[in-house]
Amino acid sequence: MNLQELERVKDKSLELFDKANIILTEEEKNGLEVADFGLNKIEDTGLQLITYVNTDLVCAKELALLPYQTCPEHKHPKRDFDEGKEETFRCRYGTVYLYVEGEEAKNRTMNPPQGDEEYYTVFNEIILQPGEQYTIYPNTLHWFKAGSEGAVVSEFSTRSTDESDVFTDPRIKRIPE
Repeated sequence: MNLQELERVKDKSLELFDKANIILTEEEKNGLEVADFGLNKIEDTGLQLITYVNTDLVCAKELALLPYQTCPEHKHPKRDFDEGKEETFRCRYGTVYLYVEGEEAKNRTMNPPQGDEEYYTVFNEIILQPGEQYTIYPNTLHWFKAGSEGAVVSEFSTRSTDESDVFTDPRIKRIPE
């Protein structure tokens, strides 16, 4: 991703945070992470995030998804110090379509990004509107996608170690190289 595209995605994400009435410091805005997962198609597959705190016990983040942007399927496996990350997503703006292990939705609202369908295996659909939340337990496959307005999600979790996430798509690189 070139610098111009990076800045454009950051600007769009900051607009989403504004729409969700999320107040950010200049330091937080400057530290906004843009994750394209090494696939170089940020509009389809990606995530923008701000980490407020990440200690040995807790983590709090704000996640921004552009319209129809997907965070790819992954899980948070057992780690040396716990059973894996547990996270609660609380929708702040837009609609979030969360897919987790379980019974497949009969009339699923969203689909994986075109061309990447083979890397998505869980289709139990949870739809989150502003003010609604859902807890994802450790080692649970999940992926999520924003609706037409984009979305903002607050994430509350145990310690985050993004480098230990396991993605279904072997092409994905969570931490930039």
